[in-house]
Amino acid sequence: MNDQTSPAPSATTGSAPSALFVCVHNAGRSQMAAGFLRALSGGAVEVRSAGSMPADQINPTAVEAMLEVGIDIRAERPKVLAPEAVQASDVVITMGCGDVCPYFPGKRYEDWALEDPAGQGIEAVRPIRDEIRRRVLGLLAELGVEPVPAA
Repeated sequence: MNDQTSPAPSATTGSAPSALFVCVHNAGRSQMAAGFLRALSGGAVEVRSAGSMPADQINPTAVEAMLEVGIDIRAERPKVLAPEAVQASDVVITMGCGDVCPYFPGKRYEDWALEDPAGQGIEAVRPIRDEIRRRVLGLLAELGVEPVPAA
C-alpha cells in the first residue's frame, strides 16, 4: 500500500474496513469476490467469505477464471457462515444465500444478484467474474480505498 492510500476506518474497530461475502456454497461467487477484494485493495480491506451450506471444495472453473486475470484462489476453502463473521464485518454482501444469512441491526448489507457459476463452463463464468470485479471496484470506492493497479 502506498502512502497516499489510506482506507476509511472501520465502523466497528476504527481500523481498516472489513467485508464479508456470503453465498450458499462459498465455492464460486463469494470466493471470486473475496479474491478480487484482497488483490485490488492491496491488503487495505479485511476480507472474509463464507457459505450457508459450504461445498467440499472451490469451484474449479471459478479458480480457472480467476487465474486468467492473475488471481490465485486455489488455496481457499469453503467455510461455514458464522454469526461472528457477520458481526466482525462492516459490510456484508450476499449472493443468493436468501434468508439463511444472519441479520444484525445497524450492519450494512448489500445483495449482489449474480448468476451462480456452479456447473457452468469457463465461457459462462468469465462474464460473472468480470461483473464481480466491477462491483468490487465500486465497493472499494464506497470504502474510500484506492485500488492497486496490479490486479
